[in-house]
Amino acid sequence: MPPVADQRPAVQFVTLGEDEAGQRLDNFLLARLKGVPKSHVYRLLRKGEVRVNKGRAKPDYRLQAGDEVRLPPVRRPEPGAPTGRGRSAGLELEGRILHEDTRLIVLDKPSGIAVHGGSGLSHGVIEALRAARPDAPYLELVHRLDRETSGCLLIAKRRSMLRALHELLREGRVEKRYLALVKGRWEAGQVRLEDRLRKTVRGGERVVTVDETGKTAASIFRPVEIGSAASLLEVRIMTGRTHQIRVQAAEAGHPLAGDERYGDRDYNRKMRELGLQRLFLHSASVGWEDPVSGEWKMYSAPLPEDLREVLSRLESHHG
Repeated sequence: MPPVADQRPAVQFVTLGEDEAGQRLDNFLLARLKGVPKSHVYRLLRKGEVRVNKGRAKPDYRLQAGDEVRLPPVRRPEPGAPTGRGRSAGLELEGRILHEDTRLIVLDKPSGIAVHGGSGLSHGVIEALRAARPDAPYLELVHRLDRETSGCLLIAKRRSMLRALHELLREGRVEKRYLALVKGRWEAGQVRLEDRLRKTVRGGERVVTVDETGKTAASIFRPVEIGSAASLLEVRIMTGRTHQIRVQAAEAGHPLAGDERYGDRDYNRKMRELGLQRLFLHSASVGWEDPVSGEWKMYSAPLPEDLREVLSRLESHHG
């Protein structure tokens, strides 16, 4: 028999670049040692098997450019092996990339997949992409979309891009526009809605309510097409609160079509008869001034076929 190759992983030494500086050591390790249980990573730190510049370092140590990190040999699952479904989902998502460069991916997220795993889900968009790209050094969500919401989703390929976009988001300098179908005839024209929204749990389910103790949420609702049964709106959000558009639309008396949490049950039943199988909310475009070049960047995702068909049926029924 031929000798079996030694499969044991080797010690690695990683020198930090400017792009990776500033992050905590434990977060750096969790990103580098994908697939290794978090408890094991912290055990390696406690035992001193991870070294920074040949010395022990605490989990909250902030890495500096030029630091040399010793990564001990650890066995990891083969790339993509533990989540075959995640890998195949990732390959499907590759076909939905609207734009990619060295710093960023703009993805047209399909409805029905969460942006990250958890809550009983084995994988989400970010896990699926990592499984499809096992050699990618860095992939992180810039922001989130609800599981049922489709459209533009930003994924950073560099930590510096993540930091820059997070700063723009905090300052309200990222322009995010959605298309939403709401119940009834929208009579208000273009209007800016401001509410205070607070997360709470009701009946074991996480919900968002309008509450004076909550955080301010601001959106601009603009009608695109107005009908007697439903109105198509473009919504520009000025803040990024959980379920913001859904709660504000319901509060205004025009809940989103297909919204099982904040919507109108009878109306949703009628919309299902027209073929609507999910929440009618689509992240149509996202834009910002590029922090490096100063150019205005704008990316858009077309309205999915299933939602276009619903609009067509609405027109023929009520046109």
